[in-house]
Amino acid sequence: MMPVLPGLIRPEIADLEAYTPIVPLEVLAERLGLPVERIVKLDANENPYGPAPAALTALQQTASYHIYPDPEQTALRVALSTYTGRPATEILCGAGADELIDLIMRLIVSPGDAIIDCPPTFGMYRFDAGICAGRVISVPRRPDFSLDLPAIEQAAAQGAKAIFLTAPNNPTGNPLPRADLLRVLALPLLVVVDEAYVEFAEPGRPPIGASDLLDQYANLAILRTFSKWAGLAGLRVGYGLFPHWLIEQLWKIKQPYNVSVAAQAAAIASLTAVTELHQRVQAIVAERERLFARLSEFPFLTPFPSVANFILCRVEGRDARELKLALEQRGVLVRHYRTPLLDGYIRISVGTPDQTDALLTTLAEVTR
Repeated sequence: MMPVLPGLIRPEIADLEAYTPIVPLEVLAERLGLPVERIVKLDANENPYGPAPAALTALQQTASYHIYPDPEQTALRVALSTYTGRPATEILCGAGADELIDLIMRLIVSPGDAIIDCPPTFGMYRFDAGICAGRVISVPRRPDFSLDLPAIEQAAAQGAKAIFLTAPNNPTGNPLPRADLLRVLALPLLVVVDEAYVEFAEPGRPPIGASDLLDQYANLAILRTFSKWAGLAGLRVGYGLFPHWLIEQLWKIKQPYNVSVAAQAAAIASLTAVTELHQRVQAIVAERERLFARLSEFPFLTPFPSVANFILCRVEGRDARELKLALEQRGVLVRHYRTPLLDGYIRISVGTPDQTDALLTTLAEVTR
């Protein structure tokens, strides 16, 4: 092995714990010795119904895959303006909302600067801050997973530059009350509201979320994605609604061709099929309520109410990771986290009715 050149790697990167992604379906199926079609994938909050037919057609009919994509995503941003009711000048697109989180961090976080993180929540905020050599002020949520607002206010007084709030929160599924958001917006912070799951909290119509506050608060930014409601997780396309002072700086550091031709075509087509896609969202919401009721019947599970497309469950009387692995051996995939705050929990994505039935049958089998 070649020796590592001394001093080449930034120390904060060398010490950074790698993010743990979901294992690809084909890899896990081979590992388990099961055909892919036997796997019930409920571990990554994906849309079980997939893309709209219009999106699949657009992918087949697009003929410019050999040409670099529009670096400004002009057509997509115009379509998003119609969908969101916000000017296209406020919209920036990314390779998933994850890229936009990274861009914001790189824009505002210098080594030693602090952001506020409210675990348990989406792990990329802490991860991206670490890449930028930023400090993370952790303000754990209360036992019901609501925000600890007094502690957030104390953290803001320590010189933090931004706070990231997932609404609905991942992995807990609870909403962000408007009163709580307004209290945070009153702080001298950039408030980034990650609305990856907002369509499931406001099914049946284009969501409002926090977007009606954009004209009142210059410190508010909103992130959204096509991964969940539109079934485009594999194409990686998200967008943000930003104040002008922020978006003009983000444009400077965005990679020029960050959203592929395929992703732009599928996203634009999805926005022509909003009614159909929101019907699928409503089906997922209905299945979420059935799943919650059935999970409550298992004495070792305590499910938490959710307005997203997943349900967090506390596992009692047995090891949560062992339960996750027992389900996995039978082809049912759920999420377990290695973090201390979530060690005794599993998160279950809402699938189709058949997937719910398979999950429930397997849960009964592993508890006999």
